[in-house]
Amino acid sequence: MENRTGLFSNGVIWFGVAVSVSEIEAGIQLASSSPIDSIWLPLVLGHIIGGILLFFTGLVGARLRVNAMETIKSTFGSFGSKFFSSLNVMQLIAWVAVLNAQGAAAMMGLNLPISFTLTCIILSLIIAIWVYVGLYHLSKVTTVMMVVLTILLAILSFKLLGGDISNALPIASITSAKSTALSFWNIFEISIAMPISWLPVISDYTKDVENPINGTMISAVAYTIASLWMYILGMQIVGIGTTSIAQSILMAGLGATGVIILVLSTVTSNFVAANSAGESAKAIVNKINPRIAGVVVSILSCVLAISGIMDHYIGFLYLIASVFAPMAAVLLVSFFISKEETGNARTWYWNMFAWFAGFIVYQLTVGLDSIPLGPTLLAIIVSAALAYIGVLVKNRSQPNLIES
Repeated sequence: MENRTGLFSNGVIWFGVAVSVSEIEAGIQLASSSPIDSIWLPLVLGHIIGGILLFFTGLVGARLRVNAMETIKSTFGSFGSKFFSSLNVMQLIAWVAVLNAQGAAAMMGLNLPISFTLTCIILSLIIAIWVYVGLYHLSKVTTVMMVVLTILLAILSFKLLGGDISNALPIASITSAKSTALSFWNIFEISIAMPISWLPVISDYTKDVENPINGTMISAVAYTIASLWMYILGMQIVGIGTTSIAQSILMAGLGATGVIILVLSTVTSNFVAANSAGESAKAIVNKINPRIAGVVVSILSCVLAISGIMDHYIGFLYLIASVFAPMAAVLLVSFFISKEETGNARTWYWNMFAWFAGFIVYQLTVGLDSIPLGPTLLAIIVSAALAYIGVLVKNRSQPNLIES
């Protein structure tokens, strides 16, 4: 009998994905660069649109009962599936490294008696063990971890919001001194970048849900709510006069507790990314054991974390969005509108062109502040429109290509 996950399990997994140092850091970046009043609308809008994309992308895997990279075979063909799987493995290795490095760097701010390198190694070992043992065998442990982490983060949020911290500065005193604020679409991009980064991953977990719609919905909603909370927590940290997570933890009087927060928040996100890297590796070479591949990813990401990948964090997020946002757009058009189960070479080539056009649009517009909608939405619109044109042309000229 196949293992199926319920609503609570999926909510726990995806709540844990969002509870990470990287999400808090994104909130810190926004609040340190723009007045708080200008952040709320693009922040919420970016998360809502990102959450909607997560839902529909995850629903594809939930209905087909295959992992994320296997969902795209009918859209891009076997070659296209292996192409995107390879890109996904590489970005997940880097993503785990970034999350690892951010967690380790934050822990160093707590003046722990261990080095940054050793901290990265310890975090990677925890992830490797967790991936190898498997999610289902540690489901109860995962639930306990998330309950503890949620309580601790709620305490931290309350202390930061409640004004218990000495020498706290009002947010207005920080933002009023900003000379160059981020534009609406800059803020939107930083907001939507996080949910977009998980698009090539979500079906690795929704493929096992008991109820495709409800299970995928709770996954997307849990992630969106937790992610917004982390961004707001980062904004709160700036509001007390610092841009350091570690410093805010110390100011809140949560020294030892802060270590638990940083370790658990790093581990919960990294497990999902490392585990999905193993699933993507299996889509490239079917004989690969996903658990072994996930362990290898944990090791490689540790090396990257120590080498300084965190310096390229924001640029890396934008690169992920440029690749996987248009890919998801083409996938959704193909699955929900074309409803073609097997695909054909002509369709695959056109869909690759539609993806590539969106990718180029993103690359050309990512540095232009004056462009409306922002590069992510523009890339999605262009790729989706081209994919839809392909569907219309195919249905009119060769309606018998779609197999029942």
